[in-house]
Amino acid sequence: MTCEMALDLALLPENLPAWAAVAAIAASFFTAALTAAFGLGGGLALLALMSVVFPPGAVIPVHGVAQVGSNAGRLYLQRKDVIWPIVLVFSAGGVLGASLGGRLAVEAPIWLLRGGVGCFILFSIWGPGFKEFAPGRLTFFLTGVVASFLTMFFGATGPIAATMLSAAKLQRLNLVVTHAACMVFQHLFKIIAFGLLGFAFTQWALVIVAILLSGFAGTYAGTRLLRKMPEATFKSGFKYILTAIAVYLLITAVLEVRTG
Repeated sequence: MTCEMALDLALLPENLPAWAAVAAIAASFFTAALTAAFGLGGGLALLALMSVVFPPGAVIPVHGVAQVGSNAGRLYLQRKDVIWPIVLVFSAGGVLGASLGGRLAVEAPIWLLRGGVGCFILFSIWGPGFKEFAPGRLTFFLTGVVASFLTMFFGATGPIAATMLSAAKLQRLNLVVTHAACMVFQHLFKIIAFGLLGFAFTQWALVIVAILLSGFAGTYAGTRLLRKMPEATFKSGFKYILTAIAVYLLITAVLEVRTG
C-alpha cells in the first residue's frame, strides 16, 4: 500500500484524492494570512480553490467550517479591538438570513446573485455618493440578513459586511477583528443549517481539523503583519482587494451565463 493510498483510507472522505486535501490545507495557511492582514480576500480565494478540487456538495459546508476556524483565530488574536455592538446587531440579522436561506430555494440564478454583489461592492467603493453614507444599527442588521442568506448558496459573502464596515470608517485593527467576529457567527449559523439539512461533517472531520490548524498558523502570521502595517497602506490594500473581489464576481457571473 502506497503512502497516498494510506492517507486516502485514514483521512479522506470518499471521492477526495490526497492531492486535493493537501492543496486545500496549504491554501488555508496563505488565505488565512491574507485575511488576517487585510480583513478579507482569503475566504473567497479558498472557496475558489475548493470549488475546483472538492466534490460540489461539500464545497460550501466545508468552506464554512474553515472560515469559522480562520475567523475565530483572528478574533482571538485581535480580540481587544472588536466593536461588539456591530457584531451583535449583524449576528441577529444573520440568524434570520441563515434560517431563510436554509429553508428557501433561491429562484434567482447564482450568476445574478454574484453579479449583483460585485456591482454593489464597486459602487460602494467608487460611487460618488456612498462615501458620505454612515451605516447604523438597522443597516448592519439588514447586512447580516442579506449576507447570511446569500452565503448559503455561494459561500463567500464576507465582502458585503466588509463594505459596510469600511463605510463606518473604522481603524484597521477595529475593522479587521470586527469583521472576523461577524464572520464567525455568520458561518456558524450556516454550519448549523447544513447540519440540519443532513451534511455529513463527521466524514470530513480530520481534513477539516488539518485545514483549521493550517489556517490558524496563517492567521498568526497575518496578524503580525497587520500590526506593523501603516494605516494608509492598509486602507489602500483593503480598497483594491475589495475591487479585485468584485471584478472576480462579475467575471464568474459572465462565464456562468455563457456556459449556462
